[in-house]
Amino acid sequence: QVQLVESGGGLVQVGGSLRLSCVASGRTSSAATMGWFRQAPGKEREFVAQIGLYIVFASSVKGRFTISRDNAKNTVYLQLNSLKPEDTAVYYCAASERAVPGSEVNEYDYWGQGTQVTVSS
Repeated sequence: QVQLVESGGGLVQVGGSLRLSCVASGRTSSAATMGWFRQAPGKEREFVAQIGLYIVFASSVKGRFTISRDNAKNTVYLQLNSLKPEDTAVYYCAASERAVPGSEVNEYDYWGQGTQVTVSS
């Protein structure tokens, strides 16, 4: 089992920045790929970014968000820049045992509890 705890969410104005962190514990060797997803009210959970063998971003955040991983700290970061109101959502950290997962929710095995990001206009 892998436990994931996110932090760093909050309220920010349009154009602002936030850095989300996700600390993994437990059987972290199983977490081949780390990802971030988000879910806005009334919408399905959607892929944002992943880091493993490859770094992949959703088209909606490419060029604005970056993802990084500090293996020594078992932590993955999501830097959110140039935030827009449509980025408002609960952001979830996820871990997949797959070396090359896709962007589907069911390809990830472990999930954090989520952290709220609200972008005000």
